[in-house]
Amino acid sequence: MSKKNKRDKGRTGVVYSTNQDFDYEYDGDFEEETLEPFEQNLKVMLDKKSRGGKQVTLVEGFVGSEDDLKELGKLLKSKCGVGGTTKAGEILIQGDFRDKVLQILQQEGYKAKRVGG
Repeated sequence: MSKKNKRDKGRTGVVYSTNQDFDYEYDGDFEEETLEPFEQNLKVMLDKKSRGGKQVTLVEGFVGSEDDLKELGKLLKSKCGVGGTTKAGEILIQGDFRDKVLQILQQEGYKAKRVGG
């Protein structure tokens, strides 16, 4: 079996075309629209798996563009005064800041809840 190229992702049904003017339309070339804060269902939890025993506050469930996710992550990191990262629809904040993150999100108008212990 051969591996598919990443650029071929989203192509379905067309293998080859003899038409020189043929332009294939990709299915996956759209950016997800960001929902309003009151429509977001965010989950705030503590995670320490695969991190060498270090704790991080994890915010997941964000629906929207990467730029909006990074902006929210930057806000949370600056309000908590710590580092962190945003990737794959999740925000990681270094340390146990569940209560503070939950409070900040609710002040910004997000529907957020605490999940786990």
